[in-house]
Amino acid sequence: MHDLRHGAATLALAARTDLKVVQAMLGHASIVLTADTYVSVLPEVAPEAARETARLVLSAASALGRPLGG
Repeated sequence: MHDLRHGAATLALAARTDLKVVQAMLGHASIVLTADTYVSVLPEVAPEAARETARLVLSAASALGRPLGG
């Protein structure tokens, strides 16, 4: 049963479900418990997170009139 909960939390996060929603799905009182115990980073999720973070930084810099990169 534990593995099913862990897998469900991991897949929900891979589907970009907010961690707070996953916490509620699992019935945890603490979001820290959810993040630390039941959530694993899938290999394909980390590169997408890095790309999205870079996109946000570049967008913010552009909006400030300080374009980064080239």
